[in-house]
Amino acid sequence: MVGLKEELLKSIWHAFTALDLDRSGKVLSHNLCTVLNVPHDPVALEEHFRDDDEGPVSNQGYMPYLNKFILEKVQGNFDKVEFNRMCWTLCAKKNLSKSPLLISDEDAFKVWVIFNFLSEDKYPLIIVPEEIEYLLKKITEAMGAGWQQEQFDHYKIALNTSREGLSAWELIDLIGSGQFSKGMDRQTVSMAINEVFNELILDVLKQGYMLKKGHKRKNWMERWFVLKPNIISYYVSEDLKDKKGDIILDGNCCVEALPDKDGKKCLFLIKCLDKTFEISASDKKKKQEWIQAIQTTVNLLRAGSPPPHKEARQKRKELRQKLLAEQEELERQMKELQAANENKQKELETVRKQLEAAAARAAEEEKKRLQTQVELQDRFSLELEREKMVRQKMEEQVAQKSSELEQYLQRVRELEEMYKQLQEALEDEKQARQDEETVRKLQARLLEEETAKRAELEKWHLQQQQTIQMTEAEKQELENQRMMKEQALQVAMQQLKQLELERKEALEQYEEVKKKLETAANNTKSWKDKVAHHEGLIRLIEPGSKNPHLITNWGPAAFTEAELEERQRSWKGKKATSE
Repeated sequence: MVGLKEELLKSIWHAFTALDLDRSGKVLSHNLCTVLNVPHDPVALEEHFRDDDEGPVSNQGYMPYLNKFILEKVQGNFDKVEFNRMCWTLCAKKNLSKSPLLISDEDAFKVWVIFNFLSEDKYPLIIVPEEIEYLLKKITEAMGAGWQQEQFDHYKIALNTSREGLSAWELIDLIGSGQFSKGMDRQTVSMAINEVFNELILDVLKQGYMLKKGHKRKNWMERWFVLKPNIISYYVSEDLKDKKGDIILDGNCCVEALPDKDGKKCLFLIKCLDKTFEISASDKKKKQEWIQAIQTTVNLLRAGSPPPHKEARQKRKELRQKLLAEQEELERQMKELQAANENKQKELETVRKQLEAAAARAAEEEKKRLQTQVELQDRFSLELEREKMVRQKMEEQVAQKSSELEQYLQRVRELEEMYKQLQEALEDEKQARQDEETVRKLQARLLEEETAKRAELEKWHLQQQQTIQMTEAEKQELENQRMMKEQALQVAMQQLKQLELERKEALEQYEEVKKKLETAANNTKSWKDKVAHHEGLIRLIEPGSKNPHLITNWGPAAFTEAELEERQRSWKGKKATSE
C-alpha cells in the first residue's frame, strides 16, 4: 500500500499544484473520492476547508486531510487510468506546451503517466537522465528503430550542465519534438508509446491474437489475449471492448506444450486448479514466447516477486541511491580534505611568515656579525703589528739562546758517547760470562744425553738379538709347515689321480655292465616271447592250489607268494651288486 500511495501522490501533486488558491481544493477532493471509490465525508470536508489563517489548500492544510480521509481509505479497487486521466485533466491545460507536437494529446497523457511511474520520489517531481534514457530506449525498440547512444550522450551532457532532470511537461516536449524519433511517422510513435504504456503502467507483459478452444462447444475461436502479472484476459478484438473471460494465475498453475492434433498446430495447455485451457498460437515462435512469458509470470507469483519492469525500476532507484550516497560520502570526504588542505595552507602560511621573520632576524644578526667582524679585524691588525715587534725581539733572544744551547748540546753528546762506550764494554764482559756458563751447561747436558743414548742402544741391541732369535724360530716353523703342506698337497694330487683312474675304470665297468644288461634284456625278451608262445604246450596240468593264484607277465603263476617274495629279494640283491 505504501508504493500505491506514492504513485497516487505523484498524480495528485500535479493536479494540486495546478489549482488556484481558492476553494477548488473541494472539487479535487470530491473527484478523488469518486475515482478512487472512497466514501464521501461532507462534514469532514467542510470542517477542513473552513476559512482560517492557514489557507484551505496550502500544503499544511490539505495534505493531512488527503492522507487521513482519502489515501488511507483506498483499497485498490479503482481504475488507475481513470484516476490518472482525472488528474491530467486538472493540470494539462495549464502546463501543456502550446507549441505543436508530433504526438497527440492521448499520447501526451500516456507519457505523463509514465513520467509519474519513473520519476524520483521527491518534490518537485523530475525524471533523471538515466530514466529518460531507459524510456527513450523502450520507445525506440517498440518502433523497431536503432538506438542513437552518441546523440543521447550529447543531450545528457547538455542537460547535466544545467539541472538534474526534466519535469513531466519538458519530457512531453522532448518526445513530442521528434528529436529521438526522426524518420518515424506519428502513428508509429503513437503505437510505440502505447506499447510502453501498456507494459509499464497497465502491467501488460504480453498480448496478441491466438485461438482458444471452448469449454462447452469445443470449437476454436480467435481471441485477443492480454497477459498481466496475475491474470490472462481474452477479448473479441484488440480494442478491449468486449471481454470474454479471464484465466486467473497463481503459483499452482502450469503451462506445457501439446502435440499437433485435430488439424491445429502450435498448441499449448494452461492448467489451473479449476479449469484447463487449450490455446493455439500462430507459429512456433509465438507459441514458445507465450509459454515462456506465462511460465515466467507463474514463477514470479510463486516467489512473490513484483513484475519485471517494477523490479527493474526499484533496482535502478536503489543503484542511484547507492551512487548518490557514495557521491555524498565522496563529497564529504572531499570537503574534509579541502578543510584539511585549507588548514594545511594556513599552517604553511604561518610557517612561511615565521620563516620570513626568522630570515629578517638572521639578516639583522648577519649585519651585526659583519660589523663586529670588521671591528675585530681592525683590532686584530693592531695586535698583529704589536705581535710582530714582540716576535722580532723574541727571535733575537731565541737566536742567542740557540747558540748557547748548541754548545751545551755538543757537550752532552760527547758525554753520551763516552757513556755509550762504557755500556758496550760492560755488556761485552757480561755476554762473555754468559757464553762461558752456557757452554759449560751444554757440555754437561751432552754428556748426560750420550750416557742415556748408550744405555738405550744397549737395550735396543738386546731386543734386536731376541727378535732375531724369535724370527729364526718362526721362520723354521713356517718352513716346516710349508713342507708339510707341500707333502699333503702331493698326497692329495696322487689321490686325485688315483680317483681319476678309478673313475675311468668305473665308467668302463659301467659301459660293460650296460652292454651286458642290454644283451641280457634282449635275451630275456626273446625268451619271454618263446615261453609265452610255448607255455600252453609245456605246462603240466596239476591239481589247483587252495591259495589264490598269482598272475605274472607270462600268465597264471606256478609258484607261491613266498617263492615270489624270495625271487624279488634275489633280484634286488643282484641289482644292487651290479650297480
